[in-house]
Amino acid sequence: MKNTKLRILSSGGYVIHVDVCSDISLECVEATHKLYYTLKKELSGRIKELVTGIVSLALFYDPREISSNDLIKKVKELWEWSQSVELSHVYKPRSFVIPVSYGGEFGPDLPSVAAWAGLREEEVISIHTSTSYTCYTIGFTPGFIYLGEVDSRIAAPRLETPRIKIPAGSVGIAGKMTGVYGIEGPGGWRLIGRTPLTMFDYRRNPPTPIAPGDLISFKSIPLENFERLEGVFVGDYRG
Repeated sequence: MKNTKLRILSSGGYVIHVDVCSDISLECVEATHKLYYTLKKELSGRIKELVTGIVSLALFYDPREISSNDLIKKVKELWEWSQSVELSHVYKPRSFVIPVSYGGEFGPDLPSVAAWAGLREEEVISIHTSTSYTCYTIGFTPGFIYLGEVDSRIAAPRLETPRIKIPAGSVGIAGKMTGVYGIEGPGGWRLIGRTPLTMFDYRRNPPTPIAPGDLISFKSIPLENFERLEGVFVGDYRG
């Protein structure tokens, strides 16, 4: 793959970092997902934790179980194999629909996205809901889902000054990515709407059912539907 240049770095604390790509694209993200799910299956029981970024991975290991050199060798072998198969061979992506009430107090940045795009707000909503997005990864706060790619017509940049507090369920745009805030927290994405669904619940196992590689679509709903659906767990919604 043209933009793929695997880099494996060993650092302190018994962690190995794997950089899959030099840029963020659907092609690079899929390559990362294929390696992630392959490692998750093949190294189960030999590593303590496996964390995926958008185009990188971190492997936390116990040196009493496997040495750094052996782990790096294994990652290289599994990298080659993972790229020879389809993603569906190692993980079957699931589809989720997320209802969103756009604009108003829930989407204070919808007007600025529309102005940046030279479109009406209704057109921005139509474009945003017409795409099926891939879940790149989950972070930077619990339950936050990174999704891509956003249609270039509405790929407005991040805010110059981040907000200190953003409500859980807020849906934002930051360049080629869109995302949903799992819990209340800070952030600099342009907020265009909010979902009434609970995206993260620590009492659930897993706390969010959405995983890297899953497919997400958004559905515009009126305010009365927002109130009716408020608090429904994302994994229980069948919209």
